[in-house]
Amino acid sequence: MADRFESGKAMLDIQHYSKTYGEGKKAADDVCLTIESGDIYGFIGHNGAGKTTTIRAVVGVLDFTEGDIYIDGHSVKDEPMECKKVTAYIPDNPDLYENLTGLQYLNFVADVFDISAAEREERIKKYADMFEITDSLGDMISSYSHGMKQKVAIISALIHEPKLVVLDEPFVGLDPKASFTLKEIMHEMCRNGSAIFFSTHVLDVAEKLCNKVAIIRKGKIIATGTMEEITEGHSLEEAFLSDTFAEADHE
Repeated sequence: MADRFESGKAMLDIQHYSKTYGEGKKAADDVCLTIESGDIYGFIGHNGAGKTTTIRAVVGVLDFTEGDIYIDGHSVKDEPMECKKVTAYIPDNPDLYENLTGLQYLNFVADVFDISAAEREERIKKYADMFEITDSLGDMISSYSHGMKQKVAIISALIHEPKLVVLDEPFVGLDPKASFTLKEIMHEMCRNGSAIFFSTHVLDVAEKLCNKVAIIRKGKIIATGTMEEITEGHSLEEAFLSDTFAEADHE
């Protein structure tokens, strides 16, 4: 594992990405961000600010024509399969195949990524034990609570040891212990050279968890940098609500 990653390497490079919907409204406007290996990068903004639009473009769910996005040096537009091989995406409301058991679904995902029997067994056991759902993997997904489905989605995202993990409101629906477990996993992955890019409305979580953050308003990035650079001695909530950043709403 140690030689798989290059420290400080750009795992996600968003270059002048824009997305325009009907009547010329730009949901994302010239977005530029670089997330490096080892980063836990928070992406924050009001509802409708452009977070989910940007995230969906990064993971290949949403087409775009303006700008480009690179994952581990590969263009999302020109080399989508190479990007998907090293990326994991966890949406805020995961859709799983409910006619499968949890274990069947995880094995299906492992098949997609061509994970060996020994490796998938080890990884499924590791994460299922951590999230305390090992005994429920034989049950149908249709019987799971939202939190249980979220845990299975997280495990399925980690099973191929991605270099980049993209999450949209990852802590929604998770109980406090599961949230703590996910944070520990995120730290472990980044110590091994992966990168995490996630949106959240929970600013105190972002402040404690992230080393870097970007603030987006009305589709534009209005601030980006290390947590210390953004907060300048204040809390992230105070910085986010400050007059300096609020001015972007009136431009």
